[in-house]
Amino acid sequence: MTMKHTLSNICAMAACALMAVALGSCDNKKFRVEGAITEAKDSVLYFENMSLDGPVAVDSVKLGDDGTFSFSEKSPEAPEFYRLRIAGQIINLSVDSTETVTVKAAYPAMSTGYTVEGSDECATIKELALKQIGLLNRVIAVERNPMLGVDLVRDSVTRMIEAYKQDLKMNYIYKAPMRASSYFALFQTLGNRLIFNPRESEDDIKAFAAVATSWDTYHPGSLRGKNLHNIAIEGMRNIRIVRNNRVAAQLDASKINVTNLIDIALPDNNGVTRKLTDLKGKVVMLDFHVFGAEGSTKRIMQLREIYNKYHARGFEIYQVALDPDEHFWKTQTAALPWISVRDADGVQSQYLTLYNVRSIPTFFLVNRDNTLDKRDAQIADLDAEIEMLLGK
Repeated sequence: MTMKHTLSNICAMAACALMAVALGSCDNKKFRVEGAITEAKDSVLYFENMSLDGPVAVDSVKLGDDGTFSFSEKSPEAPEFYRLRIAGQIINLSVDSTETVTVKAAYPAMSTGYTVEGSDECATIKELALKQIGLLNRVIAVERNPMLGVDLVRDSVTRMIEAYKQDLKMNYIYKAPMRASSYFALFQTLGNRLIFNPRESEDDIKAFAAVATSWDTYHPGSLRGKNLHNIAIEGMRNIRIVRNNRVAAQLDASKINVTNLIDIALPDNNGVTRKLTDLKGKVVMLDFHVFGAEGSTKRIMQLREIYNKYHARGFEIYQVALDPDEHFWKTQTAALPWISVRDADGVQSQYLTLYNVRSIPTFFLVNRDNTLDKRDAQIADLDAEIEMLLGK
């Protein structure tokens, strides 16, 4: 009996030891970047993390005769970006697991002449980096061409950049928005200027939003995913301000009825056109929303509580989505009980201008006579306001 207890204790202790080792190894998962940069003896090779705040030195090594190096760091929870750098020569990398990435190059042409093994993402990032360098060289050649006038140079450069962006959107970003290489593509520059500029282009905002939405699914809670959402939302806001400054709102008389309500007619998630004015006789919340925005899930839960509380008494929600990805919008709204429509124009929606929407989300209350009651900024107590309108 004593021997049995002793063996049992030994087995238990061994199991605990193995578990401790296993748990410890989980906490210490690392990735490795190794290889050789030849023809760079005595040069300092820097290994840097490309954080949201800019490059941060992680490690460095003074290269010897053979140029070999090896860096090892804790594996990130979501895809992260790093670079190898000697002076102005840079090799961009992405890491998202315990992988070993092997890089070989010769200085001083390491930025374009390197090989990378062990990571498909790093190989794709190399493709994108070479494309970017090619675009820069073509732009410089056009700008230095003495036979071209200022207008022709500007038009030629614009066409080249648009063609480049279309290539990246179709063959990288929209093809696989969840990949680190798609994120990398969004932040490529031409000189000091972003190639994809969400401050000026509605199409570029859609690219940022597509990657942001995908990262929410594949890398939930990541700082980079949240950053993409913030960029997309800020871009939407800037575009609306520009449009409002450029064009005075010109109302189509056919969209205004005698009750002073601007009608909206858009397809719902079943493809059926739904008109706002068809809801006359109900108290309606007209809501402008982006399902891909941060905080959307929490807000939808709040709206569901309001809807469930008042719907039986004649309350309805008419929700206008401005998401660029139609499929994503349909999946998000499939189980919603209220009317959900989508404006394919997104941030270019004329209704944002007509209703003077300056931020998203924004909502309005419409009374039973199809007359606008108040907008959200004017409502101190939403429940009291709905109760008042239902009681009329």
